[in-house]
Amino acid sequence: MTEDRQEAAAPDAEESAEFEAGEVETELAAARRQAEEYLDNLRRVAADFDNFRKRVARDADAQAARAGAELVRELLPVLDNLERALDANEQHQEVQVAEGVKLVLQQLTDILGRRGLEPIAAEPGGPFDPHVHEALSTQPSEHAEGTIAAVWQRGYTLGDRVVRPARVVVSGGPPASESEG
Repeated sequence: MTEDRQEAAAPDAEESAEFEAGEVETELAAARRQAEEYLDNLRRVAADFDNFRKRVARDADAQAARAGAELVRELLPVLDNLERALDANEQHQEVQVAEGVKLVLQQLTDILGRRGLEPIAAEPGGPFDPHVHEALSTQPSEHAEGTIAAVWQRGYTLGDRVVRPARVVVSGGPPASESEG
């Protein structure tokens, strides 16, 4: 009888092994399908991101072009007024031309000021700040040592960025008198 049971158990073990193998194959096929779905999703997301990156770059370029065009549009009247000043130079007195150029300078200053451009404070006798001033040289002056003796070129900031530092001469203190030497 034990042989009968062993013979009966053998087909059950084979069926069980076949069942488990079929189950593993089914799970493997499901895992492969899921992996393919994940891969397709990854490819789709990568393509979407690439398209997004390109769109952002195009939008930034377009925005920069619009901003540049707007600035040029605001500056055209200044250009027109400078041309008028040159034409007036031939027909009018120097005082009138100088007054016209001052008005054009004010117009340009106003336009750039609306865009956020601010002059950097740099006056003779004022403090020297290496973050916003560029020292061209040092020379004796009536101003205290380490302060600004002269301004060679005005500097500007745009927002919190220095566009161009003010170019200054730094005072080395009062000049030494001849009797001290």
